[in-house]
Amino acid sequence: MRRNAAPISSPKLSTFARRLLAEWNRLDLSSGNDGGNTAPIIVGVSGGADSLALFLALDELRKTSYLDIELTPAHLNHKLRDSDSDGDAQFVSDAARELGYTAVVEAEDVAARAAQSGDNLEQAARRARYEFFARVSVKYQASFVLLAHTLDDQAETVLMRLMRGSGADGLGAMRLLRPLVESEASSVTGTQPPVLLVRPLLAWARRVETETYCRERGKEFRCDAMNTDNRFARVRVRREVLPLLRVFNPRIEETLARTADLLREDASALQCYAESLLRDAIDGEKICAGASVDARVLAAASPALQRRALRRWLEVERGSLRRIGEVHIKAVQGLLVGERGNRTIEIPGGGRVERRKGKLRFVM
Repeated sequence: MRRNAAPISSPKLSTFARRLLAEWNRLDLSSGNDGGNTAPIIVGVSGGADSLALFLALDELRKTSYLDIELTPAHLNHKLRDSDSDGDAQFVSDAARELGYTAVVEAEDVAARAAQSGDNLEQAARRARYEFFARVSVKYQASFVLLAHTLDDQAETVLMRLMRGSGADGLGAMRLLRPLVESEASSVTGTQPPVLLVRPLLAWARRVETETYCRERGKEFRCDAMNTDNRFARVRVRREVLPLLRVFNPRIEETLARTADLLREDASALQCYAESLLRDAIDGEKICAGASVDARVLAAASPALQRRALRRWLEVERGSLRRIGEVHIKAVQGLLVGERGNRTIEIPGGGRVERRKGKLRFVM
């Protein structure tokens, strides 16, 4: 794909927008200025400094003709902070209108959703948010949904997952690019072409830079009181743990983000081996629901590959890994040991794994 070239009469870009354009080109995202149609882009805007800065920088690149994109800001009101939540939604609508856009704004009672589903508030909010972005991307036929997670967010995520005892997959934290449609949104998008979720600030932007850029553009941003509430683990990591770690490493955020990158690459390589192992164990080229697994084939592999292969198998059988933790994977892994058959492991959320005649089968 051809890189985005500067317009013939190149307007001067802000430093923040210039760095965003460099990342856009590095990720080789479609710009729509290669002779094709204008590229529809959805950008999530909460009203905070990070998302507002991303929106403003995309607007700057669009209006200076560095990017030929059709930009749609989108905001989901989670109804978690009473009038403040409604104020965020109104702020996003007003900010978009001032720049010449119409924001897509919806509301969902996330607390009620969490109570009904059994998820915690963070999980329920995340599912609601990604389902919302999936609906909007289908409506506007967008290929990308852009979110404004920063390098600071990545460092906090790595530390939180480390404290939970995550493996390489979890410590790989957030990806720059991934399919938007995973298990929680698949029913929304149906057979539409895959939509990519893109985090173009993740590898380089710091929170202080997004705030500075908003001020340079003369734009106020919203401050979420939940971001200073020490009852939340992420807030304590941000305000207590990271400042302490900076005493030992002044660039700890960059270091943690780099560690996540390395672990993500390692995890990807291991996953390729695990996929190959699983295909051998089901004696087929395609991994699909309903396939039984030869326990002896998996038993001959290393424990790390066993766990990855079983996790992938259960994901295909159930449609998602929701509510399945490492303890459940290890329990199923225990079925690989020994020759005794007629053993069963119950799986959270319904279903069980049985070992019969040397084969593992998933049964609802």
